[in-house]
This record gives sequence, structure tokens and C-alpha cells, in this order.
Amino acid sequence: MRGGELTDFLDGLHQVARDGGDLSAAGAADAARLLHLDALTLSLYSARGVLELLWADRADPLGTALEDVQYTLGEGPTLDAARDGCLVTETDLSAAPADRWPLFTSAACRTPARSVIAIPLFLGLATVGVLTGYRTTPGPFPVGQRQDLARFAGTALDLLLRTPPQSLASGTDGPALHRATVHQAAGILSVHLGMTINESLLRMRAHAWRHDLPLLHVAHDITTGHLHFDPED
Repeated sequence: MRGGELTDFLDGLHQVARDGGDLSAAGAADAARLLHLDALTLSLYSARGVLELLWADRADPLGTALEDVQYTLGEGPTLDAARDGCLVTETDLSAAPADRWPLFTSAACRTPARSVIAIPLFLGLATVGVLTGYRTTPGPFPVGQRQDLARFAGTALDLLLRTPPQSLASGTDGPALHRATVHQAAGILSVHLGMTINESLLRMRAHAWRHDLPLLHVAHDITTGHLHFDPED
């Protein structure tokens, strides 16, 4: 029955694409349920070459939190899938090899997530983004589930490609950039500290990791003037 639901869901999204809509028409919670997952996210490379989280269930923080952890720590399944252009799975995060994602695995196991699958999105031969699914139970991802994820990934990418670039940047009439505040804060630090944007992001990530804070929390404190960095530090 659920296979029929998924087909109907994808058919509806294809119609949305033909009508000029974007991925905001697809409910992340519904997609996750139909794909036998507990959380589902989609990240796309920005013009700056950074993976931007564009789509997730706003009512459930699990997927967003795990993507933000990877962005802060610089390691994890989404980043591996983007870098290598290959499917990445971990069937039991609590039993993952210690050297695979030493920081991410520890952080992920403090959440309900116990297994993950990340599928790269291709445009021609280039990897342009990643669809990542999380489950709160360990276990393998059957072939049929992987095929369904690949079907949804193609549909999701088609919807994103029909979204005007200015909408991706502004969040109007399309998916919003989840980490817009992070980039704003990096710009503020860049001016204040006299360093590049990338160096500013490294400083923010280091501060977030050292104090066990979400990167968005650090960025918000910088943009509101509640956190200052010493140029001499």
C-alpha cells in the first residue's frame, strides 16, 4: 500500500515541477514516512561551494540538527557523499568504526538517530547536492528502499533546478537558506577580524565545538552583538 502512496506522492511532485513549483511543495515529514525514514534532509551546493541545507521537516529538529552538527564538525555521511559522489550508509551509528566519523558519531549518538543513508545528487557527472535519511533504529537499508530514495532524489533535484537562483538566496517563493545567519555572522567576523570568510567560519566552528553549541546559536550571538571575538586570540 505504501508503495502506491509513494508513487502517487511522486506523481504529484512531477506535476508540481511541470507547473513551475519547487521543493517547498513536498512535505519532508510525508516523504520520510513514505520512504520508511524518521528524518529526511536535502542539501545543495551553493555558488560558494558550500553545502547548504535547503529542505527538512521544520516540525522535527532531528534531521536539521544532524546536518548542522556535520557542518560544524566538518565530517559525516552527508559530507562524505558530497565529496566522494558515492552512496554512504551506516546501519548502526552506535557501532560505527571509531575512525570513520569520530566527532560526528559521538554527537549523533546523543540524538535518537541510529542509522543513516546519504545519496549524492548528480547533474551530469557533477555532484550538486545530497539527500540524507535518518532512522531511529539500527538496521540495513534494503534494495527496494534505496531504489525508492533514488527515485525521490531525482524528483527533488528536478524541483530544485526549477527554482530561480534568487529564490534560493532569499527564501522567497522557494526553499530558504537554513544557514543564512551563519554567513551573515561570518561576514561580520571577516570585517572585525580582518580575515577571509572561510577563516571566519573556521573560528566560529571551533568556538561552537569547544563550547558544545550549535553553530546557528553562535552565529545568532555574533549578529546580535552578544558574542565578540578577540582579534589577538
